[in-house]
Amino acid sequence: MDRGERPIAVTATPATAPEAPQVASGSGERIEWVRLSSVRLPLAQPISDAKVFTGRQRPMTEIMMLFAEIRSSSGHGGIGFSYSKRAGGPAQYAHAREVADCLLGEDPNDIGRLYEKALWAGASVGRSGLATQAIAALDIALWDLKAKRASLPLAKLLGAYRDSVRTYNTSGGFLHSSIAEVQENASRALASGIGGIKLKVGLPDTREDLGRVQAIREYLGPDVPLMVDANQQWDRATALRMGRRLEEFSLTWIEEPLDAYDAQGHAALAAALDTPIATGEMLSSVSEHRALIDARACDILQPDAPRVGGITPFLRLATLADLSGLDLAPHFAMEIHLHLAAAYPREPWVEHFEWLDPLFNERLEIRDGRMVVPDRPGLGITLSDQALAWTVEAAELMAR
Repeated sequence: MDRGERPIAVTATPATAPEAPQVASGSGERIEWVRLSSVRLPLAQPISDAKVFTGRQRPMTEIMMLFAEIRSSSGHGGIGFSYSKRAGGPAQYAHAREVADCLLGEDPNDIGRLYEKALWAGASVGRSGLATQAIAALDIALWDLKAKRASLPLAKLLGAYRDSVRTYNTSGGFLHSSIAEVQENASRALASGIGGIKLKVGLPDTREDLGRVQAIREYLGPDVPLMVDANQQWDRATALRMGRRLEEFSLTWIEEPLDAYDAQGHAALAAALDTPIATGEMLSSVSEHRALIDARACDILQPDAPRVGGITPFLRLATLADLSGLDLAPHFAMEIHLHLAAAYPREPWVEHFEWLDPLFNERLEIRDGRMVVPDRPGLGITLSDQALAWTVEAAELMAR
């Protein structure tokens, strides 16, 4: 049986009446229905970064998506998603399934309060990591619903500073691709309107890394923004040596040169190098990002809304980043992060991946090196028939 023919386990639960909610507004609108779905997205080819070549992980062959769809008594609906790579997808779905009924009967306008309610509903397993990633889909769906109710793109609802955002491509620069393949991928991306190229590094032989960077810089020329990403594979001494060697290539940034939680090491590196340091994608709470910010551990913060718990916590840490004078380049999930980056005061970057394209009916417009904020309400996305075909488990929760 292929992926498109997998049986789907669907449960419909008329939930017991929720505990009397402490309603913070008099809108009269209530959440009546929540649908959760676990979707297995196969990748066209196995993906390898430095974690594979250093033996820490296996090549990535699929992404598990967690979708949340919410409908209110006014007839408005919203969609949000989270994801996991290599492991964790079933656990995310299971956690979301356990806590989602706490939203039923609540006013969908009270997003901040509902985020806290969902967080505390599952707090015995923590307030970061898998727990926050599971409720992120719910939080994002509530923001999507709110923007749709206002008939505004999410960026406009939040208060956009711009109608398009600089974009760079990552998916064409992985380590499983030869230099010739990376060059071909880069040419294709730039021809499509992409503004920059990111190259994976972190191989066991650093000389091979330097050769790849030199070959790609020479191929692109001096004016195309080029970033490199070591995916946490260097120790402090190697990162400093490599950082100094990489200075000659005029990189836009060096990403995750060290372990994601090594704030002191990143801070020392950022102070020692002219090339900006970027990190943050692996962190899953505002407090973890605050440790980076307080240590001045990077020049460019790379939060991931699905990983930190959704748009509500993302906005909190974005405020901290702006007050600290940091640039922003959110990780992955461009369908969400385009809107959040457009609402950031400083000129940001958005990461382009085409991996999630089969899941949605819409495509984001890219031109002149920038990704354009869609004029569709909310996030501007709807699930495709293919997403339904790849669904492996789903549950519907309904208020009485």
